[in-house]
Amino acid sequence: MKDFHRESLCHDPIHGYIPFLSYVPEGETPERALLDHPWVQRMRQIHQLQTAWWVYPSAEHTRFQHIVGAMHMASQVIDRLYDSLLDTCHGQAPSRGYVECLVRVAALLHDVGHGPFGHFFDAHYLKDYGLTHETLGARIITDELGELIRGIRECPTCRMNDDEQLDPAEVAMLIQRPKTDDAHLYPRWQVLLRSLFCGLYTVDNMDFVLRDAFMSGYSNRAYDLDRLLRYSFFSERGLTIHQRGMNALVKFMQTKSELFRSVYFHRTVRAIDKTLGELFRDSRDLLFPGNPLEHLDEYLHFTEWSLLIDVSRWATSDDQRTRELGERWDRLLNRQVDWVTVEDRNQTIREGDSEAASVFSKAGLLEQSIRDSLPPEMRNIEMQIDLPRHIYRPDALAATAGQNFQYNPSTDKVYPLTDDKLFAQLPIAHRACRIYLRKNHTIEQAKAIGAALDTIIGSRSEDDLTNM
Repeated sequence: MKDFHRESLCHDPIHGYIPFLSYVPEGETPERALLDHPWVQRMRQIHQLQTAWWVYPSAEHTRFQHIVGAMHMASQVIDRLYDSLLDTCHGQAPSRGYVECLVRVAALLHDVGHGPFGHFFDAHYLKDYGLTHETLGARIITDELGELIRGIRECPTCRMNDDEQLDPAEVAMLIQRPKTDDAHLYPRWQVLLRSLFCGLYTVDNMDFVLRDAFMSGYSNRAYDLDRLLRYSFFSERGLTIHQRGMNALVKFMQTKSELFRSVYFHRTVRAIDKTLGELFRDSRDLLFPGNPLEHLDEYLHFTEWSLLIDVSRWATSDDQRTRELGERWDRLLNRQVDWVTVEDRNQTIREGDSEAASVFSKAGLLEQSIRDSLPPEMRNIEMQIDLPRHIYRPDALAATAGQNFQYNPSTDKVYPLTDDKLFAQLPIAHRACRIYLRKNHTIEQAKAIGAALDTIIGSRSEDDLTNM
């Protein structure tokens, strides 16, 4: 009879009950030890939706909820894909227990390197040290959590072989984006598993699309997860979807894109990011002491909670600079945003379009073109150009491309996804163009910006922008 005392459950609004192991034989590590570890519990203090929670009141969910959901998603995926992984690798792959434990741990820890405001912190802090949350997370996994990871030997559904032991370096490899032509450095089974973290549909984005759509109020059933997984398998080419699952994949990709357009790239969300970016630029030396790799003990306690509490006290500081920064932070904490959208245009990039030739390709060039088209008395107006870009399907030259394929049962062959007409109709990418002015701008200035854009692009229609 199953020992129910060893297993614990948490209830999730997306996946229902999520099981994990709390009690294991002496000398081993239960999954709960990782879940309860400070590096993982820290994720409770970082919002999943960066700054969108200031716009969508119900979207207060955190990275912790997401990574637990991703861990559960990992088990669902391995349940469907392990047999095909073993067949494709001609039996040269670890046991089902090892693979599931490995992918569950990687899913749980894939965001462990995130700082306050998630990806925003990558762009406005970590990049100055040549880091991303993935490379930082890889170091945390190997150096801070390695001993615990090596002690994990089972998950709720299966146990690895006695001669197997989880390697933290393999976990770190899975959570990082591949480098071009590095596949020869790893066993085939490991390269295939990496596509579950960096391909079109992954244990990460399959959870966050469902979760973010539900929590923001966008949709309570964003796409057909069961059908997407039912028709997925590993082939000699890589992660492959049967032709019968193409509708589910396209629906997933369309929903993900709509979330970028309506939630992640919402005009007010981006305005908040602009305000936050200026605050980070001017106060970064007061926020954190330097390279997180050299200050991991401090980074462990550096979260949105700690940052927002710290800056909320600055307004009463005896130091003039700190006090002035505190007053600016207080405005943000009261949701007073410094920038307002006055123009919002969109561009869809399709097969054959020259994106580099678009006026939307570089913010600096577009800004100069706008200023040249403004009346002389307005050419020095403060403005910010925002050109957020969402990729529908990866550039064929990108390292993350080539992870996904399609199986056609009528020919019994595996093809690139672009051979499918339905998939090929999807755009390559979508780019928004937002022009922001200071909140105290005049109506005349806003109208002048619109007229300048009309002069530059010639039309307000998306079809015309697409063909620029």
